[in-house]
Amino acid sequence: MAFCSITGTHLNALVKTRSSAVVSSAEAKWNVAKLDVDSILKEVKFNSDGLVPAIAQQFDSGEVLMMAWMSTESIVETLKSRRAVFFSRSRKKLWRKGDTSGQYQHVHDFKLDCDGDTVLLTVDQLGVACHTGRRSCFYLAVRDDGLEEILPVVIDPDELYS
Repeated sequence: MAFCSITGTHLNALVKTRSSAVVSSAEAKWNVAKLDVDSILKEVKFNSDGLVPAIAQQFDSGEVLMMAWMSTESIVETLKSRRAVFFSRSRKKLWRKGDTSGQYQHVHDFKLDCDGDTVLLTVDQLGVACHTGRRSCFYLAVRDDGLEEILPVVIDPDELYS
């Protein structure tokens, strides 16, 4: 079934099947023991705040889930733990995806774009990615009458953070 044809009911069932915190079958493409983190970090072009944008994409479907920011420290922790770790600009600290919501992202692959200024994480998203309770943060689409919500709320945000 293609992603665009998933209804709210089917999406809710899909999310529930991926809602446990069990380690994903998506194995990372690198061996932590052999990883040269310093050489990787030298290739990343951080902005003036020491951050780089990162896109999280579901590894098996290609679904774009969210965009967040990464710092040197969050990249290092992500590569070593194989779990998505971002930098929260509002809280000014590391944000380990799933710590408060239980909606973890297990990293399958870590890619850097041709300019070195954007990271692409292919992940196995357990549960929803968006704080609004939707599978993806990209749930607003331009239509003739303006922006339209194209993804349903799967989990009440109050339940995510209770």
